[in-house]
Amino acid sequence: SAAPVRIERDGDVAVVVLDSPPLNLFDAPVFDAIEAVAEELVRLTDPADPARARAVLVEARGKVVSGGVDVTVFRDIAEGPEPAERGADLWRRLLRVTHTFEDLPVPTVFAAHGLTLTAAFELALACDILLAGERASFGLVEIVVGLTPSMGGPQRLAERAGSARAKELVFTGERYPAAVLERWGVVNRVLPDDGFAAAARAYAHQVAA
Repeated sequence: SAAPVRIERDGDVAVVVLDSPPLNLFDAPVFDAIEAVAEELVRLTDPADPARARAVLVEARGKVVSGGVDVTVFRDIAEGPEPAERGADLWRRLLRVTHTFEDLPVPTVFAAHGLTLTAAFELALACDILLAGERASFGLVEIVVGLTPSMGGPQRLAERAGSARAKELVFTGERYPAAVLERWGVVNRVLPDDGFAAAARAYAHQVAA
C-alpha cells in the first residue's frame, strides 16, 4: 500500500500528499512517513541540484485535511515504558519536522481544502503560504486532551496574527473558518471550493517560477 505521506513530483513542484483515510489522522505510521518526507524534501530542494524542485506544495486527499493527532499515540506512550522520555522524543521529532519544512530553501505552500486540526494545522503554519478553500476550518484543539500545541504552532500564529489571536486559538480550542483566519492574516488566501486543488497547484507552479 502507498505510504500515508508521500511525495509526487509535478514538474518544478514537489507535492507532499497526505493520504491516510478516512481522517488523515497523525498516527505513528504518519509521523514516521512525514519524517522521511521532510528528509527527502531537503534532498529534492538542494540548491546545488539543477533538477531540484523549486517549490513544495502540501495537499491532502479525502474529505478533510486532517482530524488531528490519533489520541491512541498519546495513550500508548502514557501506558508504555518510560512515558516521559518517549513523549519528549516524539515532541523533538515533530519540532524537527516543522523546522525542516520551515527551513527549506524554496517556497512552501499548504493547501487546506477542509477541516485542518492540530498537527496538520501546525505543519501548515510552518509553510510560507497557507491557501484555504471556502469550506476549510482550522483549530488547535489539543486542549480537549489536556495538551498544549507543541510543534511551534502558537509561536507561528503569533507571528502571523499577533499574540492575542494566537492565545485565543490555543485557549479556546475552537475551530475557526478560513474567512476569519484570512482576516487575521493567518490564511494567505481563500480560494473557491470548486477547483480548489487545481488552483492551489497552479499557485505552487507560479511561485516555483
